[in-house]
Amino acid sequence: MRTLRTFQLPAEVTGSIWDIALGVELVRAWQTDGILQVATDSIANAVTAAALRESRRFFALPLRDKARLVSDLTYAGYVASGEEVTAGEQDFSEIFTVCKDLPTTDPRVRAGWPGHGPVPWPDPVYRDVMTALMFQFGLIGDKILKLTALGLGLPDMNVLTELATDGWHHMRVLRFPARSAVTARGIGAHTDYGMLVIATQDDVGQGLFVRPPVDGEKRPRNWLEHESSAGVFEHEEPWHLVDPVPSTFTVFPGDILQFLTAGELLSTPHKVKLADRDRYSVAYFHEPDFPVTLRPVNGGDPEETIHYGTHFTNMFMRCYPDRVTTQRILAENRLSILTRMRESALTP
Repeated sequence: MRTLRTFQLPAEVTGSIWDIALGVELVRAWQTDGILQVATDSIANAVTAAALRESRRFFALPLRDKARLVSDLTYAGYVASGEEVTAGEQDFSEIFTVCKDLPTTDPRVRAGWPGHGPVPWPDPVYRDVMTALMFQFGLIGDKILKLTALGLGLPDMNVLTELATDGWHHMRVLRFPARSAVTARGIGAHTDYGMLVIATQDDVGQGLFVRPPVDGEKRPRNWLEHESSAGVFEHEEPWHLVDPVPSTFTVFPGDILQFLTAGELLSTPHKVKLADRDRYSVAYFHEPDFPVTLRPVNGGDPEETIHYGTHFTNMFMRCYPDRVTTQRILAENRLSILTRMRESALTP
C-alpha cells in the first residue's frame, strides 16, 4: 500500500499563480505515483454514498431482471460477470455502464451514430442518483483538466476542456464478488482508453492496484491497433494497492491524455483483485466530444491524430464482440458514419 497525495481543488480555476502551483503538483504526483486523490465535499460524499447504496440494491436483483437491461443502440446497460475479457481471460466484475442518455428523437440517434441512444435504466431512482454522481465527477473533471494544462505550462488553460465541451463522459458502476477458490481475478491489468479517470470505492479495499511510472519503461500506445495494454505488466512489480480513503476521489490519466501530452503524462495501468467479500466501486471517464479529432497539444507529431468517436467505438467493440450493440453496428454498417465524420473533420 502507498499513501497517495490528496489535493483540495479550488472552487473555480482562474489561472492564478496558486492554480499554476497546484497544477504543477498534480502533474508531479501523476508522474511519481500514476494516481492521486482529490478531497470531496459533503454534497459529493452524500451523492457517492447514495450511489453505492443503489449499486448494492441493483446488483442484488435477480439475474433475469438485470439481463434485460441491454440496448442494441448503446453500450449502456448491464454487463454480466465474465462477459468482459482482458488479454484473453474473463474478468469477474459485474457492471452497469452509463453512457450519455439520449432519447431516440435526438438527431445523433436518428442518424445512427454508433453507441448513441437511451440508457436502459432499471428505475427512476437509480437513474437520478447515478446522474447526480456523474455531475459531481464532471465538475471535478473540468477543474482537473484546467489545472493539468496549467501544470504542463500550456499557453491556454482551456485547451483540454475545449475538447470536451459536450464530452462523451460515461461511467461504470461495478460489483466485484468475493474471492473464491476458483479465482481472485476481478479485472486484468490494463489502461483505460479515455482522457481522465475519476473513481470512488466502498470501504472494503483489498482490490485496486495501480502501476506507477517506471524509469525507462515503455508504455503501450493503446490507441494503436498493433499495440495493446491488456495484460501488460500483469505479473511484474511494482504494483501498489490503493486503499479507500473517506471523502476523496482517486484520479489518474487515461490513454487519450498520454496521447495529447506526447507521453509527458502516462496512462496508468491498473488491475483489480477480488477481496474477501463483495466490493463496490464506480469509475467515471471524462472524455472528449464524440466527433472531435484530437492532436497532441504538448509536443508530439502534429500529423498523428485520434478521432475520439472511432476510438471509443473500437474499444467497446473489442471488449464486447458478441454484444447485441456490436452486432447492430456491424449489420447496419454504422462504422461508415465514423468514416464520414473523420473525412468531414479533415475537410478545410
